[in-house]
Amino acid sequence: MDSWSKLQSSLGSINFAQAGTKLSKGISTSVQATRERLGQVAPDEITELPQEYKDLEARVDALRAAHISLLKIAKVYESESYDYPTQIQESISELSTSIGYNITSFAASNLKGTNLPVPNAPAPPQSQHKTLPHALTRAANSAAHAVASAPNGGAAEADRLGKALALYGSGWEKVAAARLDQDAAIKENFLHPWQTTLNASIAVAMKARQAVRVSRLELDSAKQSLKNASPAKQEQARLEVENAEDDLVQKTEVAITLMKTVLENPEPIKNLNELIKAQLMYFSIAAEALSGVQGEIEELSVAAEGEYRKSRDH
Repeated sequence: MDSWSKLQSSLGSINFAQAGTKLSKGISTSVQATRERLGQVAPDEITELPQEYKDLEARVDALRAAHISLLKIAKVYESESYDYPTQIQESISELSTSIGYNITSFAASNLKGTNLPVPNAPAPPQSQHKTLPHALTRAANSAAHAVASAPNGGAAEADRLGKALALYGSGWEKVAAARLDQDAAIKENFLHPWQTTLNASIAVAMKARQAVRVSRLELDSAKQSLKNASPAKQEQARLEVENAEDDLVQKTEVAITLMKTVLENPEPIKNLNELIKAQLMYFSIAAEALSGVQGEIEELSVAAEGEYRKSRDH
């Protein structure tokens, strides 16, 4: 079959009458919506939807708003660095380290067999977690090392401060690990299902409502056409109104069923429970870890203060 024959065959399979009817309905619906928006249609000429349907619409809107509101904030858990104030400075430092590593690695791989000295292949730079607990752990451990390695580092006051900093770092190390566990649990057990409900179940109900709106506009447009139809076209216009009424009833019933299904779904409460469980576990571990080291640091603090007062008295 040549191209012209294929084209004729394709054109022959198109139902132009049906396509034309859909286009005409679409234009009529758009005109009806515009007239309503501009206040050109009397309230009693707009088909009233069932009260049950309108109540369900309001409840689904509230459910959707609740999902969007909490998701807007809780999405921070998808980004590890949401509480990391020194991200830029450390990132610059890591970038320079990474560039140095890449240059040295390139040289080690590509200078073999030449007369140029070949550097030893370096170990890749260690990646660092970008969270506030991890940053506090690194800072405390670095400070403890600095105090211990300084001259007179063996003095009692320096020794106590070094121990206190090391204890502080060890406490936050446990908190840091718990932070990662919390974020992973929230992403898996809250964010993903919460977004699924919003993007799937609620979205399907919203599409069904849009279908009801379009059907209602088509009905009211058909009623206007019937009112203005000539005697010869009265019967056809009346049939179009009846068909539009049947279509609206059917689409309204479908939308009511879908909205009820969304509203009765227990998943959102289950998801919210998983969110607070993960948060509670994190704060429980953090409280236990910090409480343990705080007691030891307090002992060091009391001893240091006592020794300081004693030295002042002599």
